[in-house]
Amino acid sequence: MVPLHKDSREDRICPICQACLKEAVSTDCGHFFCRVCLTQHVDKASASGVLCCPVCRKPYSEGVLGTGYVCLSHQKRVRMFCEERRLLLCVECLLSPEHKSHRELPIANAISHYKERLNRRSRKLRKDIAELRRLKAQEEEKLQALQVDHGNHRLEAELQSRHRTRAQLGAVPQQGLDQPEDEPAAVVRILEVSRAAAQLSSLVADLERTAQELDASTLQNASDVLSRSAPQKLEGLYPELEKRVGE
Repeated sequence: MVPLHKDSREDRICPICQACLKEAVSTDCGHFFCRVCLTQHVDKASASGVLCCPVCRKPYSEGVLGTGYVCLSHQKRVRMFCEERRLLLCVECLLSPEHKSHRELPIANAISHYKERLNRRSRKLRKDIAELRRLKAQEEEKLQALQVDHGNHRLEAELQSRHRTRAQLGAVPQQGLDQPEDEPAAVVRILEVSRAAAQLSSLVADLERTAQELDASTLQNASDVLSRSAPQKLEGLYPELEKRVGE
């Protein structure tokens, strides 16, 4: 198999699309093509059973497409994605008994399907983040109100103390004036919401990056990030999220 040269020759022109090379791959004869362009060429040429370089017509194997496009077991062009096993399958893999009961999608359909799921999940989590930020703002307002109320209590106590005797001034302050009982709980809630929002923001970044870069070689990554961001995985992140319905 010829090694995949990712974006290492983008200053060169692909003979097929006549644009700068993207994810360049080389045939055995040394000619470079965009991986997508050569993949399409392989699909068309596979019907005749003979793969020839589009430039010099020398034969080459499907292995030139590189990891993620060629089955490592059979060195055949992968064509389907198995959702149960999260594997790319060639025609020989499809004949295996272990995949007979599995759900498989043509790779192009799988890319479109997973991209839509990634984007839909991202939109849903962005709504959750907005809700968490709203809750945080509410908790901060409550905390500020508690602090103002605490300040008023202190001022009132100071005014009252002026009318007391020196003996009374030396007495132990009323319990609870130094710190409102509810303030620590409010601070904890703010920290919990902030932490949940940060974790969701990280997941959204992963979802959007995966959707943007999605191709045959990253379909498994798409399945993984969807699993990590599934509603049931986020139930314990923050109680308010448990009230939300899944995808």
